Amino acid sequence: MTERRETGRPRRKPSGPRKQAPAQKSHRPAEEKDWSEGERIAKYLARAGVASRREVERMIEDGKITVDGVKLTSPAFKVTGREEIRVGRKTIQAPDATRVWRYHKPAGLITTTVDPEGRRTVFEELPKSLPRVVTVGRLDLNTEGLLLLTNDGALARALELPKNELERTYRVRAKGTVTDYKIAELAEGITVDGVDYKPITAVFDRETGANSWLTVTLSEGKKREVRRALEAVNLMVNRLIRVQYGPFLLDDLRPGAVEEVPADLLQQAIGHLMTNEHAARPPEPARPTRGSGKPAPKSRLGKGPASARVGTRKRKPKK
Repeated sequence: MTERRETGRPRRKPSGPRKQAPAQKSHRPAEEKDWSEGERIAKYLARAGVASRREVERMIEDGKITVDGVKLTSPAFKVTGREEIRVGRKTIQAPDATRVWRYHKPAGLITTTVDPEGRRTVFEELPKSLPRVVTVGRLDLNTEGLLLLTNDGALARALELPKNELERTYRVRAKGTVTDYKIAELAEGITVDGVDYKPITAVFDRETGANSWLTVTLSEGKKREVRRALEAVNLMVNRLIRVQYGPFLLDDLRPGAVEEVPADLLQQAIGHLMTNEHAARPPEPARPTRGSGKPAPKSRLGKGPASARVGTRKRKPKK
């Protein structure tokens, strides 16, 4: 565990006869903690893999969380990692270092923990050796490609937020004819059934029979955004593969495979979004530039500086 700063402690009371303690104590953050240091309990437990921040807040309301034996009453309470934190009867260990994995999701898997309809989920297919992870966003049942996994719930949320402008790039096969007018319509932003979509960059690749291949880039990632936006311009998507999420690339990762992003590349790529307050903050990485004209072949996606693009790290051949 990385070294953490310790928050201020309340001063000892002067010696003398002790007063009887009340039957039940509760932490009051403004009185007992220095708010200038530490990390909010809800965020800390989310990083530790206990639950989402909102679920932690509900646990606090229900009186299920104690810090150093005292029941917590506020989600704003700050901890340093040196306290004894219990959820019910379980003692919570300090969060592990932030880790991220690239996963090539095959079609036919649903991105959820449990499916009421009994369909296979991505979590049932992941290696048992992985720790508890959450997905960064979701991919539809029939959508393939890059799905990011992390053990840091706060980081997952940061990677999903539209304000951080992490672009998602897809290879799309759609039935229909691609025209300059349709591409321009998508580039201006489009509204479908009352839902507004920001400008979408679509680049025509090639035509194969009744289908067309495109490379589509967007920055919001709303539910079924690619399919719904293309359907609005009479392009019916019949295959969808995500090949890039922010600086992370699918690259040559085979379907069903999982590969961890090395810690040094992770820090270079998204260090400014990571919640670990003790991690060095590198300069903000350059955003991948959009191609002009025809999209680059799939085999070339990922070529560029490591700080901007994270794909498969090549091993040096043995001499």
